[in-house]
Amino acid sequence: MTLRLNRPEKKNALSRAMYEALAEAMEDAGTKDVKVVLIAGQPGAFSAGNDLADFLAVASGGEVPQEISRFLNAIVDLSLPLVASVDGLAIGIGTTLLMHCDYVVASKQSVFRTPFADLGLTPEAASSLLAPRLMGHQRAFALLAIGETFDAEAAREAGLVTKVVENDPDAAALKAAQTLAAKPAEAIGIAKRLLRGDKAEIKARIEEEITLFSQRLVSPEARRAFEAFLKK
Repeated sequence: MTLRLNRPEKKNALSRAMYEALAEAMEDAGTKDVKVVLIAGQPGAFSAGNDLADFLAVASGGEVPQEISRFLNAIVDLSLPLVASVDGLAIGIGTTLLMHCDYVVASKQSVFRTPFADLGLTPEAASSLLAPRLMGHQRAFALLAIGETFDAEAAREAGLVTKVVENDPDAAALKAAQTLAAKPAEAIGIAKRLLRGDKAEIKARIEEEITLFSQRLVSPEARRAFEAFLKK
């Protein structure tokens, strides 16, 4: 099953409708004759992150969209291998999503950044739990707290990316997905479950992060950061 983000005019910033569609597709994948899920973006933009309009709505008194929580939990519950193809921008959720993937192909032109602190916000998608395990505390802090930009090679060295290609990451990601799909499905599923570890721990961290994220969205610090960002 291929899930392609298709909002190029917004550099694939994820809207509430997109979160809902992605969650539904991942939930359905386990009930259909699907062996692997492949998620991809557009040339030059895997995802620019969450749609800031949704953040501003929360900052004005709304609630964090339930679609986001549903999507993140659907990723954690996915028992099938999850492969990603990244080209260009991978910002915010465009980066933290990859920590839940089992195989990631990125083009040399890809850039990875999580500007949470710049917006007065905190890490999400269980990245505060998964990133230190994946890349160690210092690199995780550089990515999630400082907001440093990682190029494709730095992302590969950090364990965020499996393979870097010159161009056309879709072809390499599809080849990896087809290789996985040809293997015994039950054995692959068991291997993924063992390697991923306790789902309950990951889900608990997701909910803790959502609570903190929600509090930060209505903070004066975040409001000032949003206003400064929108003036650019």
